[in-house]
Amino acid sequence: MTPVELSRTVLHAVRRAVDEGELAVAVLPERVVVAPPGPGGCGDYATNVALQLARPAGQPAPAVAELLRTRLLRADGISDVVVTGPGFLNISLDGGADARLVRDILRAGPRYGHSDTLAGQTVELHAAHDARAVVLMDAVARVLRSQGARPRLTCAGPPEDAWVRILGVPSDIPSDIPAGTGTGTGTDTDAPLRPVPAPADPTPLGRDAARWALLHPAPHDRPHIGDSLSEQHLAQRETNPLFRVRYAHARTRALLRNAADLGFTPEPGPLTPEPGPLTPEPGPLTPEGDGPLTSEGDGPLTSEGDGPVTVDGEAQGLIQLLADHPRVLAATAAHRAPDRLARHLVAVADALAPLLPSVLPLGDEKPSAAHRARLALAEAAGTVLAGGLSLLGIDAPEHL
Repeated sequence: MTPVELSRTVLHAVRRAVDEGELAVAVLPERVVVAPPGPGGCGDYATNVALQLARPAGQPAPAVAELLRTRLLRADGISDVVVTGPGFLNISLDGGADARLVRDILRAGPRYGHSDTLAGQTVELHAAHDARAVVLMDAVARVLRSQGARPRLTCAGPPEDAWVRILGVPSDIPSDIPAGTGTGTGTDTDAPLRPVPAPADPTPLGRDAARWALLHPAPHDRPHIGDSLSEQHLAQRETNPLFRVRYAHARTRALLRNAADLGFTPEPGPLTPEPGPLTPEPGPLTPEGDGPLTSEGDGPLTSEGDGPVTVDGEAQGLIQLLADHPRVLAATAAHRAPDRLARHLVAVADALAPLLPSVLPLGDEKPSAAHRARLALAEAAGTVLAGGLSLLGIDAPEHL
């Protein structure tokens, strides 16, 4: 269950409570915000919707929270709900929810997070005649299309040939057409895109590094381009966020190839192995009288299938980021801010890194269901990284 789906589930519980007369609220919230629990919280997500409804409902927030808690416990995908503090709802998702999320991502592929929320809406985008403005407009248009919108692009002047050849912006952007000329129903006209211009020509960086250098900073921030500053976007080291994102994606592809060589494939499921039956380790073989050799003294009891116990905890942050990807795409489209998507991809790559060493079996270890599940999670993360980079107009190589 993604945060968006959980938000809808909580809102549905609120509406049902109002419809059935348990809550007297004249105006319902349009959406419910869910986020990782803060200090003192627990579970996977928390929401303060009970505190928001308490005053208009004329009830104490803990009473509203308890009412909603009862309803949420009956919802699919929710295993527990705990009320903490003044009335926060702390929600734990069903253990199978993580596997379902991974399965959904793998099924959708790079289109995971795409929606038809803006279907039928035409959005007019107009950019200044500047390399960064045109690249920004192109990236915004890509994300808007992923949400179902039909962007209409114009520019204050024809795109320069180098912008088309090297930066990958469309060559057919009409020029000298002011924003706001659309008259059809459902047309949304934006203010012209005028980000802080790059201090130097970005084209020497090449398409991928240049687009990242222009899109990763917020539009009101100056890109780090020019002289020695440009080198950081080409460096293959951890201080380069683009390298971390692309390297993480390439690692997931390499893991899939290596797993195939070992004879196993990804399969969503629990990330840690289930404890096996307790079995005695045999002791040394010694003769009992004239009888056959037997095992003298059993060794310590061991659990077959023991594996790393920290993987699940390390992966939880990654799973939450993957679940949040559809919301990030929607926010990127709404705010015309590709930097939000770029920062999200960096967070996914950084959260993926600790999981990678535990994906493949080590030494004589045989592939288990947990290895297949970790491989599926890594593939899902790589899928999100590739899809996000594509929306920014940046390549996601399989080898790096």
